[in-house]
Amino acid sequence: MKYIYLPIGFLSLALGVAGIFLPVLPTTPFLLLSAALFFRSSPRAYQWLLNHKLLGPYIRDFRESRAIPLRAKVLALSLLWLTSLHCIFLMFDALWLKAMMLAVAVGVTLYLCSLKTKRND
Repeated sequence: MKYIYLPIGFLSLALGVAGIFLPVLPTTPFLLLSAALFFRSSPRAYQWLLNHKLLGPYIRDFRESRAIPLRAKVLALSLLWLTSLHCIFLMFDALWLKAMMLAVAVGVTLYLCSLKTKRND
């Protein structure tokens, strides 16, 4: 199974990195999935991910507090809705595409709002 988990882990990692730049893709869940898959398949890849300068804090912070920083939440929601509304009103002609974009935006919003907000002490 480890030969199946490792490539799926790297795919999830790629989606997580893309989620940093694309507001409709959540970063933390994909990075958490990558960590879980790496844990089961490659201790070396797992340690690399946890110790990564940019990606490691996402996983460690979420694992420790089950929360995301307020700034990250506000930024993610702002970019999500800015991008979604741009697509709905200016890019998509088909009603089903507009509805799908709206559904994804609402789903991601509900998910982000369901997470605790990390407070800086």
